[in-house]
Amino acid sequence: MKRWIEKLFPKSTEPAHLKSGRWGEKLAVRFLKKKRYKIIGQRVRVGKRDELDVVAKQNGVLIFIEVKTRKNENYGRPFSAVDKAKRKHLSRAAIAYLKRNKIEPEFIRFDVVEVIGELGGSAPEIRHIENAFPLDSSYHLWW
Repeated sequence: MKRWIEKLFPKSTEPAHLKSGRWGEKLAVRFLKKKRYKIIGQRVRVGKRDELDVVAKQNGVLIFIEVKTRKNENYGRPFSAVDKAKRKHLSRAAIAYLKRNKIEPEFIRFDVVEVIGELGGSAPEIRHIENAFPLDSSYHLWW
């Protein structure tokens, strides 16, 4: 009987950091919607290795949003994890997204949303850093 129940209702084997990241992304999307952002996509895969956490639009600007979730700031702000290499990956993903969808927006922007708190804990702190970094210089818009 126990095996039959486990097959129907398998236990989650997802690592805690992935659960925390998904939770942070949900909170970030809710936060952005309250700011009247139109959410176009979440967890958008644009290649074997590239993923965009959130793609949104506001006032004619296409915005690529990276969400960083941390329990606390003992090791620095979550934004500090968006280093030069991460910015380059996000730029590559954004260009791939634009090409794949044949989009030529007038403006694009990269934002970072920091979520500080724990799943099941007290109310998390959410910070939105608009225009957090530019498109990496090794990539160019073609229009």
